[in-house]
Amino acid sequence: MCEQRGYFKTFIVLLLGGLLINQRSNAQDLHFSQWFNSPLTTNPANTGFIPDADYRIGANYRNQWSNVMAVPYKTFSVWGDAQVFRDRIESGWLGLGGVILRDVAGSSQLTSTKVYASAAYHQMLGIAHLLSAGFNVGWSNKRINTAALKFPDQFDGKFFDSNFPSDGIPDATNVNYFDVQFGVNYAFFPTDKIYINGGVSAWHINRPRESFFNSDPIGYDSRISPRYNGFINASLKVTDDVIINPMAYYSMQAKSNELVAGGYAQYDLSGDGEMQLLGGLYYRPGDAFVPMLGFEYKNIRLTFSYDATTSSLKQYNNSRGAYEFSLMHRGFYDEYNGDKRQSLCPTFKY
Repeated sequence: MCEQRGYFKTFIVLLLGGLLINQRSNAQDLHFSQWFNSPLTTNPANTGFIPDADYRIGANYRNQWSNVMAVPYKTFSVWGDAQVFRDRIESGWLGLGGVILRDVAGSSQLTSTKVYASAAYHQMLGIAHLLSAGFNVGWSNKRINTAALKFPDQFDGKFFDSNFPSDGIPDATNVNYFDVQFGVNYAFFPTDKIYINGGVSAWHINRPRESFFNSDPIGYDSRISPRYNGFINASLKVTDDVIINPMAYYSMQAKSNELVAGGYAQYDLSGDGEMQLLGGLYYRPGDAFVPMLGFEYKNIRLTFSYDATTSSLKQYNNSRGAYEFSLMHRGFYDEYNGDKRQSLCPTFKY
């Protein structure tokens, strides 16, 4: 009997571990298809890495699998960052920022809350190169509603009785841990019509333990595996009215990986960049096409994207995977007045 209980607890640990770690089909951490509109969760070195403004604030929302799950995955984030000490550091500056993430998944209301503070240093190398390095540290919490869970040993032959004690009930319903990330970026802008940027980052480098149980069964490690991200993007002004932005993103964690590639175009509607229409398309191999549409007015940008499933899951969700909204505002300090600051990337403004 003791051996059966031990085996059963191992099964529950693995099951809940899967829920904790594998909350998405390919990538294991909370993520957005519009990764480029969530810069601080893509790479800490993006903090204060703002080629066309001095500060920015944003919000993201993702709703996934709403037509195949009674309670779909919902991910929210709010974030902001700014450049500081531009007048005190020769050819360089600091970036400071922060992000709050919240995710609710499944009928058991597995809830993730993450709060990070970010800092980065940016140094010009000559007149056409920029090197950046940054890190973020923060607090993470996960909690689960065990009352909504049913375990095999609660089955009486006809029904699941949640009032019946189970060996699978976790020792705790809350998990808290400290988390650390690090990243570097490089940008190259040889002319006012060409801008190329790339970076790599490592997440969970302190490998925090994430488990609802006090101890792990033999052969199971509840520490979070490091996640490694890499991205590259470009901004190319092809005409006075059109800028195209090709890009790609790759992430891997443990045995999972994700690749997203594509791009979007900006079309100047007003002649001075004050009003822009945005449209693009991305592809996540083996998973989904992601069309995107957006509009910008006076440095306020709203974009919408939709994950059209291409994997075998499409027979269950009719290719309706997820949808996302992103809202971002970019601004300038009074001392620059929006006109005195040199943009590092192609722009419609002169």
